[in-house]
Amino acid sequence: MSLRLEDFDYTLPPELIAQTPLPDRSDSRLLVLDGNHLEDRSFAHLPGLLHPGDLLVFNDTRVLHARLHGVKATGGQIEVLIERAIGPHEALAQIRASKSPPTGTRLRLADAFDVTVLGRVGEFFHLRFPDGDDLLNLLERHGKLPLPPYIDRSADDHDESRYQTVFARSPGSVAAPTAGLHFDQPLLDQLAAQGVRCAWLTLHVGAGTFQPVRVSDLGAHRMHRERYVLPAETVDAITETRRAGGRVIAVGTTSLRALEGAAQDGALQAGTGETGIFILPGFRFQVADALITNFHLPKSTLLMLVSAFAGMSAIRHAYAHAVANAYRFFSYGDAMFISRQDHAV
Repeated sequence: MSLRLEDFDYTLPPELIAQTPLPDRSDSRLLVLDGNHLEDRSFAHLPGLLHPGDLLVFNDTRVLHARLHGVKATGGQIEVLIERAIGPHEALAQIRASKSPPTGTRLRLADAFDVTVLGRVGEFFHLRFPDGDDLLNLLERHGKLPLPPYIDRSADDHDESRYQTVFARSPGSVAAPTAGLHFDQPLLDQLAAQGVRCAWLTLHVGAGTFQPVRVSDLGAHRMHRERYVLPAETVDAITETRRAGGRVIAVGTTSLRALEGAAQDGALQAGTGETGIFILPGFRFQVADALITNFHLPKSTLLMLVSAFAGMSAIRHAYAHAVANAYRFFSYGDAMFISRQDHAV
């Protein structure tokens, strides 16, 4: 099948892009998609879709205070968005400035410390931070939470808690694993009492997740890479779930990418790695039986991923239903529960 970027477009009224979270995490709506069957539910009713012995796999990454403002030596204003830490004192970053800073440039950030531009790595700048303090500590003290570009406001104190999952514990992301934002502790406790198990992995979401696809021929697109950690106990939990006849349910596209990326050699492998997996319709899924996910941007690689998981026609139908019924879209929006459809188109 020859796939074009235009195959993954849809019309979204701007007023459906959620700008703020709902009062409670599980207040969101949940669109259930199984083949061509759709059902409107509340996220609080998720336990009714799960069975004892099912396994939820969560991403426990924590969002960094990755946005920094500063000045060049000339006095020009800059904005720095950390893509990823690559050591205790170095990072890759996007820099927004009137003119790109050349190698060797020193930048003053947050009116608190200086960084040096060491060079370029692809589209990112390689920055050296001061030796006297750990990079993550500097970001926590001086940086700002980086809300996605489609949220047209700055982060406030409420976002400090609501743009993190309740189980976030491994700092390293510049965007939240948003499907996990719908879970609160009472819901997790209810699922545990029901006999639904939980397992964990870490995938640090990079700023590349928001980069548009710039080619019409999707065979020419190259995915950004993201680092993950898949613990042996999670692989064991997946094996045990399969043996007992339960379902493996990925919470979020980040969890799904890590799981499927770690199974590309034929068997699910525990450990640390990087995935640049590009999931398009026709992809053969090996791990996840179902997916909990938010709604995704038109022409995005994540919309392509869910189209591969559910079938392109089913996703088109589901998104048209969501728009017609005024679902809330993107990071602070509503969610879907999708059952995998092999060989769907």
